[in-house]
Amino acid sequence: MGILLALDQGTTSSRAILFDRFGKILGSAQREFQQFFPKPGWVEHDAEEIWQTQLGVARDALKNASLEASKVAALGITNQRETTVVWDRKTGVPVSPAIVWQDRRTSDRCDALRSDGFEDTVTKKTGLTLDPYFCATKIEWILNQVPDARSKADNGDLLFGTIDSWLIWKLTGGAVHVTDVTNASRTLLWNLRESRWDDDLLSRFKIPISMMPEVKPSCSHFGETRKELLGSSIIIGGVAGDQQAALFGQNCNLPGLAKNTFGTGCFALMNIGSDAVMSKSRLLTTVACDQRGDKAFALEGSVFCGGSAVQWLRDGLGIINTAAEVEQLASSVGDTAGVYLVPAFTGLGAPHWDSHARGTIVGITRGTTKAHLARATLEGIAFQVADVLKAMEIDTGEPIRELRVDGGASQNDLLMQIQADFLQTVVVRSKVAEATALGAAFLAGLTSHVWTDPQELDEMYQVDRIFEPQVADDSILERKQRWAQAVQRAVRWD
Repeated sequence: MGILLALDQGTTSSRAILFDRFGKILGSAQREFQQFFPKPGWVEHDAEEIWQTQLGVARDALKNASLEASKVAALGITNQRETTVVWDRKTGVPVSPAIVWQDRRTSDRCDALRSDGFEDTVTKKTGLTLDPYFCATKIEWILNQVPDARSKADNGDLLFGTIDSWLIWKLTGGAVHVTDVTNASRTLLWNLRESRWDDDLLSRFKIPISMMPEVKPSCSHFGETRKELLGSSIIIGGVAGDQQAALFGQNCNLPGLAKNTFGTGCFALMNIGSDAVMSKSRLLTTVACDQRGDKAFALEGSVFCGGSAVQWLRDGLGIINTAAEVEQLASSVGDTAGVYLVPAFTGLGAPHWDSHARGTIVGITRGTTKAHLARATLEGIAFQVADVLKAMEIDTGEPIRELRVDGGASQNDLLMQIQADFLQTVVVRSKVAEATALGAAFLAGLTSHVWTDPQELDEMYQVDRIFEPQVADDSILERKQRWAQAVQRAVRWD
C-alpha cells in the first residue's frame, strides 16, 4: 500500500504522522511532554517520558487512521538534535535527565576550551563551533557529575545517543545501538571529511568509543520494531535530525536551495552539495540527506529561540491564551512603535554564538502595549532568521532568491510577510507544514522501495502560498540597524 509512519520527536511534543505514497496525511497524533528548568540556563527532558509519548502517538495515529501496523511499509524517525541521553547498557535506564539542545550549563567549559585555542581544531574536524548546543560537553558533564557514571563508562556499561538512537534502542528492545550520519554530525565528535568518530575529539572530552552508536546513512535499514509494541514488526528505514529531514522534505536537494523551519527554534539550511565547505560567517557546516546515499552537506544557521518566544508570551507574560492568537494581536498595530525584542532566552545562535546573551527588550515607553510586544516578538524572530540568511549569502557569494518555509509558526501569515520584507526575498510556504515528518517518510520510503526513483519526490512538492516583499528595502534598512543595536545590548549579559 505504500503507507509510511513518521515519528517526529520534537523539543516540546512527540508526533506521529501516517503518509501515503503521494504525501497525503492519513492520520496523526501529538502529545506534549514536560519541560524541566532546574537552574537558570538548564533545560532537561525525561527520556522515558519521551519514549512513552512517542510510542503512544504512534499507536494513536494508527488508530485514528483505522490502520494496522502490518499495512505500514516502513517507519522513519526524525528528532530534536543535540539533546543528549546516556543510559545503562544492561538495564536500559538513563543515568540522568536528558540534557536538551537549549541547555547552557557547559558554557564555561566551552569558554575554557576556546581560550585554550581548541575551537579551530573542532571546526576543521566537525564543521561546528564550540558551543553548549552540541553533545560533547553534555556527555562530558554527565560522566563527570553523575555518581559512578565515569567508572561505568570506562567499563563499557554506558551508551550515548541522541534522541533517534534512544528511540531505536527502545523500539528494537535494545537490539540496536545506532544513529544516522546527520545526527552524528551534531555531536562535536564526528569527523566530517573522514566520516568517522574522531579519536582525538573523543580523547579530549574523555568519552569512551564504546559509548558511541554505529553510524549509518540516513536512508538505511536501522532495525525492526518489536512486534508487541505496535501489533506488527515494522522496518525502521529512515532516520535524520529534524532540520536535515525538513531540508529533504522541502525537496532542497540541489546546491543553492534553502529552507527555514519555524519551530521551537528557527533553523535555516542551504544545500551546498558534496563538498564540506567551511563557513567564514560563523555558520555551521553539517551533513545533509542525499536521495541516492551520496555525500551531501549544508550550511546551517541555528536560531535558538523562535516559536518558543511566542510560547513565552503565552506562558510567561500571559498576554495571549494560545500561540495562534499572537497574529491577531500583533496585526492590531501597524508597527512596534520603536520596540525591539531580542529573544535570546537561551543565548544567541548563529552568526553571533553567544551562550551568555539573554533576552532583551528595548524602546519601551508609556505608550507601549501588549500588541507592540507581540509584533516585536514576531519581528525578533524574523530579524534573527534574516541575520542567518545574510550570512549564507556572504559565504556563498550568491543571493538567496527563494526561501522555503515549514514548521508550526510558518502558518502565521503576518510572520511570513514580515520575513519576506526583511529578507527582500520570496518566501514559499509548503502545503505540507509537516515537512520534517515528510522528510523522514521520504527516507523510509526510499529504503522500502515505496519510491524507486528519487525524482518522484521532487514532483510531489506543493506550494501553499507565496509571500512577496511588500516594503521597500530602504525603509527596512534603518530597522535592521536598530535591531543590530538591540542585539549588542543583549550579548555577553551574564
